[in-house]
Amino acid sequence: MKHILYLFLSLILFSCGNKKKDALKATQEKPKRSIAKKHIRLENVSSDFKNKIENWPELQNVNSFIKKFENVSPNEALSNALELRDLVASLKDNAIPEFCDIPSFHARINVLHNETLRLADLTLIPAITSEDINLQVDKTIRAFSSVNSKINTIYSKKRFEDAIDIKIDYIGIDSTKMDSVSKKSINLKKMNGLLDKNYRKQK
Repeated sequence: MKHILYLFLSLILFSCGNKKKDALKATQEKPKRSIAKKHIRLENVSSDFKNKIENWPELQNVNSFIKKFENVSPNEALSNALELRDLVASLKDNAIPEFCDIPSFHARINVLHNETLRLADLTLIPAITSEDINLQVDKTIRAFSSVNSKINTIYSKKRFEDAIDIKIDYIGIDSTKMDSVSKKSINLKKMNGLLDKNYRKQK
């Protein structure tokens, strides 16, 4: 009978000891969702074209806010996810400068909006892992980098076309092979050429 009692007491003491160790370990370990992670680097609009977007508040707001996600913990990312979603929705719904108002640019804005919606949805999943959150943060940063990259491409192309001083009427251009940016530039050059001719005639 004594042996059974000793065995029972030993089991209780062993069980209590394990529970204390687990509790101590849980309090000492920092939860993974609270550990900040350095995410992929955001591609910015080139300094050469900063003046082109300085009067575009919606883009500036997203650009400033998304920088918080470059080095952030999963918990912090989720706490900021709803505000980022709303800022991107505002960027998508408000007027876009004329030169960026092309289908390929709108497509990138839509991708960014979808990624921010997915990040916001993660706030509703209690069992979501830190790895899943970090992955979605990277996807969101990458989507906004694509928006900035497109802005750089658009203005680089415009600067290059503006620097070309040729008679466009005498070169063979297949208009079906040109994108909308090139068409706008060529039409604008033609219009300016016609205005110059009319002005000279009037003089």
